[in-house]
Amino acid sequence: MRKINQYAVGRLVITSIGLLLSGTLLLGCVQIIGGPVDQAKLVDGFYEGSYRGVPNKAWVRVEIKDNRILNFEITKLQSWGWKDEKLRLLILERIIATQSTSVDAVSGATNSSRVIMNAVQKAIERAYR
Repeated sequence: MRKINQYAVGRLVITSIGLLLSGTLLLGCVQIIGGPVDQAKLVDGFYEGSYRGVPNKAWVRVEIKDNRILNFEITKLQSWGWKDEKLRLLILERIIATQSTSVDAVSGATNSSRVIMNAVQKAIERAYR
């Protein structure tokens, strides 16, 4: 029987864990799918959207009036990032002020911010004629 080098096995285990963690972090990096809203195509009403970006998910309800994003609410947020109301308010303010679903993310909650932006984008896509 051949004796296994404990040091080699230990390095293999640590390397495997490192690769698994780095892969999870890379997969969890959410890209922004939206951008400026095409206001000419918007139809007044309330529209729902959701988006999942590992490990976060957001559900939103967007109000469109007079070809503008008037308001939106985050109806549910599953997040490893901030669960603070500040996150919701900052993203809300930025999206409404710029009429874009691609805004600066909240520092410390980048992934959660992007998931919210993408959920709003999905709702906006339902508001287009």
